[in-house]
Amino acid sequence: MNKFLEWMQRVIIPPMTKLGNQRHLVAVRNGLALTLPAIISGSVFLIVGNIPIESWLNFIAPYENMINAAVNASFGIISLLAAAGIGYELAKSYEVNAISSAGLSIMAFIITQLSNDFVIDPAGFDSTGLFTAIIAGIVTAEIYNFCIKRNWVIRLPQGVPPAVSNSFVSLVPGMIVLLLFWIIRVLFHFDITQFIEHIFSPLLFALNSLPGILLYTFLVSLLWCAGIHGDMTLEGVADPIFLTFIAANASAFAKGETLPYITASGFSSLFVNVGGTGATLTLVLLMLTSKAKTYKQLGKVALPGSLFEINEPVIFGFPIIMNPLMMIPFIVIPLVLATSSYLLMSIGLIAKPIMVVPWTMPPIIGPLMATGWDWRAAVWSAVEICIAIAIYFPFFKMAEKEMLAKEGEELKEAEATELLSE
Repeated sequence: MNKFLEWMQRVIIPPMTKLGNQRHLVAVRNGLALTLPAIISGSVFLIVGNIPIESWLNFIAPYENMINAAVNASFGIISLLAAAGIGYELAKSYEVNAISSAGLSIMAFIITQLSNDFVIDPAGFDSTGLFTAIIAGIVTAEIYNFCIKRNWVIRLPQGVPPAVSNSFVSLVPGMIVLLLFWIIRVLFHFDITQFIEHIFSPLLFALNSLPGILLYTFLVSLLWCAGIHGDMTLEGVADPIFLTFIAANASAFAKGETLPYITASGFSSLFVNVGGTGATLTLVLLMLTSKAKTYKQLGKVALPGSLFEINEPVIFGFPIIMNPLMMIPFIVIPLVLATSSYLLMSIGLIAKPIMVVPWTMPPIIGPLMATGWDWRAAVWSAVEICIAIAIYFPFFKMAEKEMLAKEGEELKEAEATELLSE
């Protein structure tokens, strides 16, 4: 195990650390956060309109179109918001005018959504245009930064209001962005969205398959064991896909159609990472019953955060990082929960995610909401806690035995020191 850890430190960690801090992936990860308020708000309307109570459904039926209007107005602009957010975050990382870059990114994205008759087609503003939005945001911010750093701008005299001055500074970059995307979509009739869908279709298929989600889950857990925030490292690549899945599920749910995706946003955070990556809430529950004072105290400190999926105190305090013993259940448990949850959803025993809920939502409640009030998801979440406890138990007992021995030695040393002082 020590050789494996040394190999990870030497071969795996450096490139993964570099990937996690890569400027463009960070911009994508942070920029997509701009979509979350709209998605979560739209999800609330979606759930309100579909509470599985017959009397409520009958009451709400006349207002169904009105409720769906809010769903369409939120889920229907995910890509538009993403383009703005990514353009903003990347420009901010270059320390240039971020809001101007965000505005130009929206313009660039809208050009890509022109129909063959050169009419704006808002259908692509939803999750189908998400990867195009990423490209529009990144390219726009790069062009804007290039022009600013080389002083390819129009600067007005001092004394002109900053808002007016900044608009003229953005004029040349804006013209270049407009010309570039106009040439691509209008002159060349090149549909970026269709092209990207073709390129990424294998990845979309892979992450909605059991082997694909298991590989993703394994990498997230393994990176955490090496001291790297696995979720954040892979968010820039995986989140656009998971958001595409949840938007498609929400749309299908609103129309009464079969939900197409199992591993939509919320699958990993709610059904795999029970109480945080590695299902560490269950380890906290074991610590609360520990005979070792150190673990018992750590359990008390970590419990409030773990209930809301915040598990850094456990990962760094137990610790999990670089701990050969605890790495085993920390990696195995998410794989077991991912496999069982995937299979249960695939055969219809548990509903698939349709609603984005905050990743800090506690177990049982989070899965219940994410699946549109499917009580079976809540029951399964409780069962998952039991499964994780059962797997952690023998490893925890071994760690507890070592800790008790250590505490015993420290107590003897303290008593000996006290006798000497007397």
